[in-house]
Amino acid sequence: MNVLSILRDAWFFYSRNLVSIACLCLPLIVLESCARLAVEQLFGKDALPAQELLVGMVFYPLYIGALILFLDARSRGHAPPLREVWARALPLWPSLAVLAGLGTLLIMLGASLFVLPGLWVMVKIAFAEYLLVLRGLSPLAALKESFRQTGGHFLLVLGCILAVLLPLWLLEAWLAAQLWAGETSPGLLAVLIDSAVGLVQLLATVVLFRCFMLCSEPAIDRDEES
Repeated sequence: MNVLSILRDAWFFYSRNLVSIACLCLPLIVLESCARLAVEQLFGKDALPAQELLVGMVFYPLYIGALILFLDARSRGHAPPLREVWARALPLWPSLAVLAGLGTLLIMLGASLFVLPGLWVMVKIAFAEYLLVLRGLSPLAALKESFRQTGGHFLLVLGCILAVLLPLWLLEAWLAAQLWAGETSPGLLAVLIDSAVGLVQLLATVVLFRCFMLCSEPAIDRDEES
């Protein structure tokens, strides 16, 4: 188990199922981008981080929960209709919203101390969403269990996160410098680019799902043997 093999497997799955992933998640990603643009137009570029966080807590838990359920189903050889995936994902929204808020606050707290503590927190809570959706844990229990399960796999998870997100972070920074340098955002173009980047960022969820399943296998095997 290494970063390259996880990235290869995740990319194979993502590219083979891109149409289904886009149908499942892209509409909400576009709505999320529109909401961010509306907040910026209402409150200006100095909008409070709390307002950005609230926008994310409305949309992100919906499509990320649906994506995790889709990943789990496809990994088991099933191909459920998208409406069935949504029917299972919608009841998870409140718990995922709480988890998203707690996770974001923890990462922001770590980042406020320095960049490295923020990355450390990001790695340690990387499995929390999967534990909540697939294992039925509460938000706090999922965070605690994620801290435990990432023990011994820190560098692997960190490598997976940086391999996918670091290029996207650099791309977003470049786009911000090119397109958002003026006083006003480029409207529709901003939504299109933000939505495209959001769709590509879902690859990180696929990568971490693969990592989560591999890191969980020993524990699952032990349970079966007992």
